[in-house]
Amino acid sequence: MKIYNSAINIYRKILQIYWSIFIPIHLKFLGVYIGKNCKFYGFPIVSLGKNSKILINDNVVLCSDPRFTQLGVSHPVILNTSNNAILEIGKDTGISGATIYAHKTVIIGEACLIGADVKIFDTNFHSLKSENRRYNKKENDISSKKVIIGDNCFIGTNAIILKGCNLKKNTVIPAGSIIKELK
Repeated sequence: MKIYNSAINIYRKILQIYWSIFIPIHLKFLGVYIGKNCKFYGFPIVSLGKNSKILINDNVVLCSDPRFTQLGVSHPVILNTSNNAILEIGKDTGISGATIYAHKTVIIGEACLIGADVKIFDTNFHSLKSENRRYNKKENDISSKKVIIGDNCFIGTNAIILKGCNLKKNTVIPAGSIIKELK
């Protein structure tokens, strides 16, 4: 058993070395800004729209592999932007298997903890008008409003943060919550 555990530990170290080399190269090739000392556990899924920006600041940790987090994740971290959008992750933030989509703007502050399988997006993705909803791609018919998550926020597993949310510094969002803009 001791030899088996040693072999597993060596395998995990090799994975971490591989990820520390190839993920930053891959993301920089895609056009993602990566700060210093970022850590990646597994390959995130990243897609940038034309003229969009994804900024991953210093000391960010993205966990996309369930073997490297106590709670596990059901999918890798997913970072997507539409054309001309900005998605920024503040320094010292940790994200496990979350899906973050910026149609216009999503800003995540410093020192945040974003739990397993959280969803954050700044758009409805589809028109709320009933007529031709499925095929309507008109920008004016699809509502979008920036999401801002303040510093040191903790968002529990499976929470959903919807368009227009502005979470103040130190906010705690319980697991499974749905947070929407207050009008």
